[in-house]
Amino acid sequence: MPHTHYTTLISAANLAERLSAAPGSVFVMDCRFDLADTAAGEKGYAAGHLPGAQYFNLDRDLSGAKTGNNGRHPLPERTALVALLAARGLKQGQQVVAYDAQGGMYAARAWWMLRWLGHDAVALLDGGLQAWEAAGQPLTQDVATLPAGDFKAGAPLAVTFDVQAVQRNLTTHERVVVDARAADRYRGENETLDPVGGHIPGALNRFFKDNFAADGRFKPAHSLREEFGSVLGATAPDRVVLQCGSGVTACVNALAMEVAGLHGAALYVGSWSEWSSDSSRPVATGPNP
Repeated sequence: MPHTHYTTLISAANLAERLSAAPGSVFVMDCRFDLADTAAGEKGYAAGHLPGAQYFNLDRDLSGAKTGNNGRHPLPERTALVALLAARGLKQGQQVVAYDAQGGMYAARAWWMLRWLGHDAVALLDGGLQAWEAAGQPLTQDVATLPAGDFKAGAPLAVTFDVQAVQRNLTTHERVVVDARAADRYRGENETLDPVGGHIPGALNRFFKDNFAADGRFKPAHSLREEFGSVLGATAPDRVVLQCGSGVTACVNALAMEVAGLHGAALYVGSWSEWSSDSSRPVATGPNP
């Protein structure tokens, strides 16, 4: 019996049904993390996680080596990430579902990275761990050991934009840069993660949490389309570059745009943490223009 192909979001009810009917058909990624306590996600996973879920750590598994000037969460080498996913059990064409307990901010990074590897059967659990528990679904402390999978990379479905391209864009204005950080950090206030406060000159601000409804799930597609339209105006989605502090929460905006039917935005992975590491690069402060 063919299964539904999820490429953006999956509800707790639909995931539970899928896991019950065909548990081996889904590769579940637990992406819980805390920037202030990097061991918290793994501790939470050990205390209880979705049945069959594998734990993926943002720093260790979903980021590459830091050089001091390539941002706080650079991408790993594509071949290394493919090898890791295959070793953990991912099979070619298998449905992937990522979740966390932080509003999707880390699971969305995993969603984006699977698309970067050319894998479109990847979805975020809408509402995360909280929605799963609210639906009365079980957690387990059992750690599933899966046989190695045959996952291989395909042509990227997600586009990246590097720091040189962002620098050129200051002159060409070919793209619109959208910063996903909170408004105060965007303005250059209350910066606690990076040594310099402010934003890339010309960047607009769309806080990633504005994509969520009060229940923690993503807003409906029509609402997201309208809200992004108010930020982007007539700019086509494939002329948009998304960024944040380190290329993580910008992925929430990337997912929200996909849900809204606004396809093709690029991700500046290095984001503010890379941009601000070089004092020769200009910095802007103050509110959204």
